[in-house]
Amino acid sequence: MAIIGNIIKGVIEARDVLSKQGNPVEEQQKVLMELLEKAKETQFGKHYDFDSILKSKNIQNAFSDSVPYHDYGKIKTEWWDRTIDGEPNVAWPGSPDFFALSSGTTGKKSKRIPVTKDMLDSITRAGREQVFAMSNFDMPADFFEKEIMMLGSSTNLEERNGRKEGEISGISASNIPFWFKKYYKPGDKIAKIDDWDERVLSIAKNAKSWDIGALSGIPSWMELMLKKVIEYHNVDHIHEIWPNLQAYTSGGVAFDPYEKSFNALLGHPIQVIDTYLASEGFFACQVRPETTSMKLITDNGIYFEFVPFEPQYVNQDGSLTEDAPSVTIDKVEKDMDYVLIISTVAGAWRYIIGDTIAFTDIEQAEIKITGRTKFFLNTVGSQLSVNKLNDAVKYLEGELNIKVPEFTLCAKRFDDGFYHSWYLGSDKELDQENTAEILDNYLKNANKNYKVARSKALEGVKVHFVPQDMFADWSGANKKKGGQVKMERVMGEERFKEWEDFVSQQL
Repeated sequence: MAIIGNIIKGVIEARDVLSKQGNPVEEQQKVLMELLEKAKETQFGKHYDFDSILKSKNIQNAFSDSVPYHDYGKIKTEWWDRTIDGEPNVAWPGSPDFFALSSGTTGKKSKRIPVTKDMLDSITRAGREQVFAMSNFDMPADFFEKEIMMLGSSTNLEERNGRKEGEISGISASNIPFWFKKYYKPGDKIAKIDDWDERVLSIAKNAKSWDIGALSGIPSWMELMLKKVIEYHNVDHIHEIWPNLQAYTSGGVAFDPYEKSFNALLGHPIQVIDTYLASEGFFACQVRPETTSMKLITDNGIYFEFVPFEPQYVNQDGSLTEDAPSVTIDKVEKDMDYVLIISTVAGAWRYIIGDTIAFTDIEQAEIKITGRTKFFLNTVGSQLSVNKLNDAVKYLEGELNIKVPEFTLCAKRFDDGFYHSWYLGSDKELDQENTAEILDNYLKNANKNYKVARSKALEGVKVHFVPQDMFADWSGANKKKGGQVKMERVMGEERFKEWEDFVSQQL
């Protein structure tokens, strides 16, 4: 009998019964006041007169009127460079012990994002809330006694000027509570291995000695790890190695494009739970099994604002125009795309995270990530966000009975005009012209802006099939294999030329 599991499950369920449903609007107002109060004596707080904002009749309006939007380049140049150089009390009290390195999906040069103790506490609380939410998923008691495979970046953090640096997953894993270490796999020794392929091989070698009940990590790298374990032990699916695997916590990107290829690695279905953890914080997690949407965590040191994702407000580089209006959580509309703006306990102020989201349930503050501001394909007026591209690929998988977990495309100029040039990751190569026609017809039927673009500047679709491993090899060639790395879904023409040159060298 799972005695410990029953105790843990009972505590979680009791906590769920006793806890009251919070009010996201009131929680966000309180979070903003706490952020301003704590940071009012910092250099940033004095510069933007947080004291006066706190005394105003409408603090939220005063805050948005007084403080401008910041993308990474702006806040780094004006504020975080001083923090990186060791100066205290710049944008948040004290000095951070960690910096999260994030090259994102487009840049080769790492960003350095402050990770304060307050932010680590916020991430821990969010993780705890996610565990408590497991009471809604009706998991058996023995699930809470199984081990958890957390596949992130290396926990072997680099030291620089007295502070430690690494990807946020590595920082988080290196700061897990002592009581959790007995459940945590692959364990400290393997997690510190820097080389991705070597780390995954070590996981494969040790896999049979672990009783894994849950997985956590970015889908693309999780798939590669599972494939390696399956291949190493010469079995048909991962449940032959980990028979008690019952849940997967996905994060970083939408899970939909990976669903078919991921499920092919399983012996039976498992519960997939979406999360929204970025280098700047833990923003949301799925708390109900009847939806794949995620609930914004509105009482945990992060204040959210939302800018309507309209072409007149978003510059080509993904930044916002100065006059772009923001709305608070009480003013959002359902199913409308917004650019997400955050202010946090790590000294990010009105910070453009680069993601677009849409509310699927306003009352419960549930959202879906719909894309990236930089990955919005609008070169010729087609106005396609990443979620629309994901939908098209999912439709294609069903029509052609193939698995396409990875893809990228570009609005590229050919001799006879612009085409959407797609590269699809599939080990089953099919007729390219027929595939292009299916994609083109789906997008014309699903998106009116695309249909209009096709009648004007957009000539059509071109398709190329490449092996699935090509995308991981591309990330490796760019020194970004594993961890938090995500593939660019949409590229500019310059970056796309690099991709096409890479592909031609590999084939």
